[in-house]
Amino acid sequence: MRDPHLTPLAAAPGCPPESGPLPSCPVCDGVPERISWRQRPGQPVLLLFEPCGHRWSTPAPPVLAVTPPRAHGHADAG
Repeated sequence: MRDPHLTPLAAAPGCPPESGPLPSCPVCDGVPERISWRQRPGQPVLLLFEPCGHRWSTPAPPVLAVTPPRAHGHADAG
């Protein structure tokens, strides 16, 4: 199932795949060796691209939805 939320780090349609598994830095377009992240409740996610040291944050905090577990067809489910 695809993520319904689009981010600036997602590849645009028709773009060739990147040479590495990590997305490019949105500030300098360099290929990072590592991406660290931090998130505090109710705040946007902060990404730190290394070794360039640029930071990028999401425009809004992510929205999490909790749903009850689905019944798996058991006679006692429901």
